[in-house]
Amino acid sequence: MTPPPVPKTPSTLLRRHLGRAVGAAYLAAATVPGPGMWLRHPHRIAVVGLPDLSLKTAPFLLSLVLFTAGLQVPLRELGRLVRRPTALLTGLALHLLAPLLIVPGVAFALRQSPDSDGGSGLVAAMILVVAMPVAAGATVWTGAGEGDQSTTVGLVLASTLASPLTFPFTVTALCPLLSVDYADTLAGAARVAGSGFALTGVVLPCAAGLVGRLALPHRALDALLRAAVPAAALGSLLLTYVNASGVLGPFLSHPRPVLLAAALAVAATVCGLSFALGRITARVLRLDAHAGASVTLACGMNNSSASAVLIATALPDRPQVLLPVLAYGLLQKVAAGRVVRGGHKAGGGA
Repeated sequence: MTPPPVPKTPSTLLRRHLGRAVGAAYLAAATVPGPGMWLRHPHRIAVVGLPDLSLKTAPFLLSLVLFTAGLQVPLRELGRLVRRPTALLTGLALHLLAPLLIVPGVAFALRQSPDSDGGSGLVAAMILVVAMPVAAGATVWTGAGEGDQSTTVGLVLASTLASPLTFPFTVTALCPLLSVDYADTLAGAARVAGSGFALTGVVLPCAAGLVGRLALPHRALDALLRAAVPAAALGSLLLTYVNASGVLGPFLSHPRPVLLAAALAVAATVCGLSFALGRITARVLRLDAHAGASVTLACGMNNSSASAVLIATALPDRPQVLLPVLAYGLLQKVAAGRVVRGGHKAGGGA
């Protein structure tokens, strides 16, 4: 029986053409960076009878995206992981180990380059990306393809809840690969994350969404989801624009082709190796196509939006570090699309 057609609401149209929308956000950041640059600064909001509030656009948008991700988590499916935890434990272990396996090799290769600091800026950017928890967007890609949704949701939640501990550990472990200047800066970023960013910027918004899903009546939850899902999609695009405007506009006004090529090469290498490591491990363990796709996504998809916000906070004087982060964010979406399509083909005869 043919399923009924999905109604063409703004939300479904945006999700269907998300890749093009992301490309449009990058293009807008490159050609009209002014509004994005303005949004990068804190803005005071005056409310009668209350003290002035300072709104920071990027952290607010990140919280909106993560809150909505938590609100959409199908909690009933998590019970399956208790009975079959192999894929969950494998994905979580790979997500934690992949940075320690991949980044040192990339750092060694960059030391052979003519860059005066041995590519420390590029390596620092990749460290801040791969140390982040599994991207909440992995659940979107799993739902669009043939991944194991319960495993992906479990991996997003587990890596997010552990991030106040795992993020500082990963950054501190990889800091010796950097020049003294960047090592000190990243050590400061690890302290910022350990002292509150990972908790307040990543864990709490996601947890608030989970609590909302559990506590709200069914009708109220449906109404909130109808509003929150498109708002989060638009917020994600605006966050992409805000983050990109801080680097693409200034970069194009003073182009540095070598830096651009190096950023793309490093991001593609780290992203490609991360996804390859996940795929190879899934095959070695003989996971089925659905679980294997989820493990691969967990290994390769990291919360690049959170890392971009942290870079803007901890490294405001080095916007060029955002360039490989933006490249990684785009490349991991392309790779995720290939993974879920591959899982669909592999699982088609099951």
